[in-house]
Amino acid sequence: MNEHQASDAVNADSVNAASHCSSTAASVSGQVPTAQERRKVLGASLAGTAIEWYDFFIYGSAAAMIFGPQFFPAGDNPILGTLAAFGTFAVGFLARPMGGLIMGHYGDRIGRKAMLLVSMLLMGSATVLIGLLPNYESIGIWAPILLVVLRLLQGIGVGGEWGGAVLMAVEYSPSNRRALYGAFPQMGLPLGIIGANLVFIVVSNIMSPEAFQSWGWRVPFLISALLVIIAMWIRLHVEDSPAFKSVKQKKTVSKAPMIDLFRKHTGTVLLAGAISIASPALGYMYSVWMLSHRENLGTDGVSQNVMLALILWGAVCHLVTVALGAVLADKFTQKSVFLWGAGLLVVWAFPFFWLIDTGNWLSIAVAFAVLLFVQSLMAGPQATLIAELFPAEVRYSGASVAYQIGSIFGGGFMPLIGTGLYAAFHSSTPIALYLLAMGLISFIAMAALKVGVHRASADSI
Repeated sequence: MNEHQASDAVNADSVNAASHCSSTAASVSGQVPTAQERRKVLGASLAGTAIEWYDFFIYGSAAAMIFGPQFFPAGDNPILGTLAAFGTFAVGFLARPMGGLIMGHYGDRIGRKAMLLVSMLLMGSATVLIGLLPNYESIGIWAPILLVVLRLLQGIGVGGEWGGAVLMAVEYSPSNRRALYGAFPQMGLPLGIIGANLVFIVVSNIMSPEAFQSWGWRVPFLISALLVIIAMWIRLHVEDSPAFKSVKQKKTVSKAPMIDLFRKHTGTVLLAGAISIASPALGYMYSVWMLSHRENLGTDGVSQNVMLALILWGAVCHLVTVALGAVLADKFTQKSVFLWGAGLLVVWAFPFFWLIDTGNWLSIAVAFAVLLFVQSLMAGPQATLIAELFPAEVRYSGASVAYQIGSIFGGGFMPLIGTGLYAAFHSSTPIALYLLAMGLISFIAMAALKVGVHRASADSI
């Protein structure tokens, strides 16, 4: 098969997938959501994903600041401990497709709501146990082994969370606000970053550095227990989505969603995965990797507290601009808005690092603001765009797997790659090239997509 034929095959696959997306909320008699039901679902999607991402990001913050000496002592070469800690951070991303596969299967078989409850329990339990885990000095090699196991469980939990939360929001949405509703779970990510960094800032400043290094870092993990209880209560009071109820009523529930997905929509999954690469790379670079990269900015660089504050600033920018990206996608098209974001990333990759490398907090704040605006032009329409590519019978599976493919190759290895590249070249240039490449991949993949990139319409879900 030549390149032209391969492209035609992918586009034909997308057309076949989209042709099945006519099961609307309105198609089920008596199941058109009320405004109150929609608000409740949006609140549950936002709160649940924010708490899940809080759990996921406190691990990233701890990996940058704490886990090296606590679980991976490396003697006189602390960079090795940091690399090992970021390696366990990446492990969570390797587990995310597993979560997408497992919860995607059952989400398409028994419902979106049930899997969102499972993902919340799994993530919360793993996070609390990390907060209770003895360090290397106490139990030796078992400390990093157990840390990796718990990180895997975190990855499985968040891998099943995104698809379910997005589908609940999108499948409850009115036709003229499809992208905006799909962006609510996306807003949970910066809220999780804000929560994680605020807790670390407070805890690290109300106790001595010695106490924080010894036991204080555990507090943000243990707080998760209360947050999970709140999120579970909210989600228990939400009905499953109208689209899934329609599938059940029509008795078209797939017996093997993953098999059906890859038998009929392999090209769509791969293309959607490539589209999803750039956005998480930017998110994890500013929110996780920058905490360790600040040490490369010289003695006049920013302190840990200042960098945490700058990450909070970036997360606020992220929160606002994700909504803006979604509104623009509903007004214009998902494809055009996304292409603008990916294209601007290619342009901004090098100027971003020129500003970062000044070590000046104001320059870094400007760099973050522009970067997060660029990222949000992709993240705003992304959730709805991916959901619309798959029929309701395999939508949980398709959206989860596609998104996690992008997250692994774009975001999961970013802190590890960034640390390794800087250690090898002592320059930000290779990292800027890495971001530029991520932008190009997503731009080309989106440009190749022919279906599911219009203004959301009443018959698109």
